[in-house]
Amino acid sequence: MIEEVSETNLEELLPLIRAYQEFYNVSEISDKKNHEFFSQFGPHAGAGCQFLYRIDGEATAFATVYFSFASTITSKVGVLNDLYTAPSYRGKGIGRKLIEHCKDFAIQKGASRLQWTTALDNTQAQKLYDSMETKKSTWHFYAYGT
Repeated sequence: MIEEVSETNLEELLPLIRAYQEFYNVSEISDKKNHEFFSQFGPHAGAGCQFLYRIDGEATAFATVYFSFASTITSKVGVLNDLYTAPSYRGKGIGRKLIEHCKDFAIQKGASRLQWTTALDNTQAQKLYDSMETKKSTWHFYAYGT
């Protein structure tokens, strides 16, 4: 079951966010900062929304969609910034369901597409992405700072 994250269920999401950050080797993880940061997103927030996936009432996965713009297509785009499934639940189709849900959400909010990046060594996730009706980019990702 997929549900929108709000103040009523954010506390259940925070351990998954921490696990996601640990997966990507984030050096300084702060539950307080995570709570403050992720509180700003929700179903009625213009910046984006988070979705929680439950199995038998247990929070097992989440996804975060932010909104941005793409000058090359002169359109609003949804950015699937986070997608995480607890290790014991991987391979059960949860990631695919969350991606499809996020795509529908982004389109409903006026985005022309949903886009995302992943680490080059995250081959398990890439297998999922390659099995979907997606296009793999040849662009390189650059960033200043952390």
